[in-house]
Amino acid sequence: MKTILCYGDSNTWGYNPTTGERYDHKTRWPMVLQRLLNAGAGEDEGRYWIIEEGLCGRTSCREDPVEGDKNGLRQLPPILESHSPLDMVALMLGTNDLKTRYNPCAYDIAAGVNRLVRAIKDSGAGPGNTAPRVLVICPPPTVDAPVFKNIFGDCVELSTKLSGFFRQFAQESGAEFLDAGKVIRSSKVDGIHFDPEEHYKLAAAVAEILGRMESAL
Repeated sequence: MKTILCYGDSNTWGYNPTTGERYDHKTRWPMVLQRLLNAGAGEDEGRYWIIEEGLCGRTSCREDPVEGDKNGLRQLPPILESHSPLDMVALMLGTNDLKTRYNPCAYDIAAGVNRLVRAIKDSGAGPGNTAPRVLVICPPPTVDAPVFKNIFGDCVELSTKLSGFFRQFAQESGAEFLDAGKVIRSSKVDGIHFDPEEHYKLAAAVAEILGRMESAL
């Protein structure tokens, strides 16, 4: 059985933009991914095990002076160790780095995410103390909405600049890459999170990439 860690923020946790609560297991994209990958297999015959590791407010490597311990790089090593051996880590972070409190630029956000990629590859958390494979998912651009305006400001234009840098760093690091903005859209309700159908579309895109990767082995 292949084990995949989905490491991300509130969109991996499953934040519902309409209610502010958490989507159920049938809706969240990591759980949809598990169903898609194991389609047709019996309950005890699935080939993939998905681990959800989403935290609301998680950044790539930034210290949050307002919300507390949200540093994804610092939290990563014990999480990798506790869930090892891992065949792959699907990494989707960067949205919270857009917050105005960080005064961010697109290059720095992508470089921060790349620090996590390097940490995963250096971790020895894969089978036989090898490096897990890494899938870098660039979050889709945000949408202008008043709900989180006081936190994210006017970040829509900045968010559209992320994918090019994310792709560049992924290629340099030997990671797989998915531009989620080509597949899904952030919700018009709050501009940040995903509606239910977007969770399904994201899971389907990740499943397709995993299928291609296995075929290439």
